[in-house]
Amino acid sequence: MDAGDVFAGFKTLFQGVQILFVAFGALVLVPLLTGLDPGVALCTAGIGTLIFQAVTGMKVPVFLASSFAFVPAITCGVAAWGVPGTLCGLAASGLLYVALSFVVRVFGSGVVTRLFPPVVVGPVICVIGLSLAPSAVGMALGRSGGLQVVPAETALFIAGIYLSTLFPAALS
Repeated sequence: MDAGDVFAGFKTLFQGVQILFVAFGALVLVPLLTGLDPGVALCTAGIGTLIFQAVTGMKVPVFLASSFAFVPAITCGVAAWGVPGTLCGLAASGLLYVALSFVVRVFGSGVVTRLFPPVVVGPVICVIGLSLAPSAVGMALGRSGGLQVVPAETALFIAGIYLSTLFPAALS
């Protein structure tokens, strides 16, 4: 085993740890922000990912997790129709993912890029990120819901550790 193989192994391990932090953070934080159960989110994300990977033949390297894009819709849904109605809507979006996995199975993964080209997906992701930036800064400072829930020094230390795991992977 040469140095290149060792580096590639560490790079893969580091990227796996990175997605673990990102996905786990989203899977826990989104339900907490919307009043849903994080345990249900963790379980259904795992099951959904396994189904998606089985149907697509592992052609699309993805882990299905909670999306911050759903936060406003879930919050509005819970207020308007309650948790059961909102969960039905989330189940319907899950069925859409299953339908898309069959499309990928039949037509290949290139269909996703044709339907959602980077020039469309990029700006949407930027808008979502920019709209969530104030919340992220507040959480990094230990605030949530207008309350100081964690001392700012402790929160900044934890946020620094988290960001340090993301930065090197962004350079690769």
